[in-house]
Amino acid sequence: MTYVLPLVLGYLFGSVPFGLVITKLAGLGDIRTIGSGNIGATNVLRTGRKDLALATLILDSGKGAIAVIIAYAMGWRPEVAGAAAFLGHCFPVWLGFKGGKGVATFLGTLLAMWFPAGIFACLMWLAGAYVSRYSSLSALVAAAASPFVLFAMGKPTFSIAAIFMTLLIFIRHKENIARLLKGVEPKIGAKKKEAAV
Repeated sequence: MTYVLPLVLGYLFGSVPFGLVITKLAGLGDIRTIGSGNIGATNVLRTGRKDLALATLILDSGKGAIAVIIAYAMGWRPEVAGAAAFLGHCFPVWLGFKGGKGVATFLGTLLAMWFPAGIFACLMWLAGAYVSRYSSLSALVAAAASPFVLFAMGKPTFSIAAIFMTLLIFIRHKENIARLLKGVEPKIGAKKKEAAV
């Protein structure tokens, strides 16, 4: 049960599509019809509503963190709960298993699972975003480094969970990677028409 319960709970937490819910409640329609079509904070930002993007970022990261915190409190496997929440965000049952790319949920999971590693990943993302202005590239670099950081910090099982999430992040970002290689990936703050490339 230390595996089954956190798996189910984490997945259900992660499956809540906050970006879609928030933008619909704000009267902006279906976020999946603009920009990249993603339900995450970066695409919500392309609506021009920074407040909604911030709320999406907090809630998407929070659902991963809450799943991990509950797992800790119940004596379950926190890495299972976090990885399941991440999986739920990427493949939510409520949206026909078509969800987001998982970066915010990944960071929230790391922060709750092992705070120093989470802070490191967040700082890497911020530094990468500041230098490159590419949200996708920053996320890929931060995710790729995280398993090594967790392993170096003496958390091998957490590192395995991070490897799983990192692989999914790269798979979910395959189109972004292709655009980065072509030099046509939209930068943070790009206009809607540019973001739709």
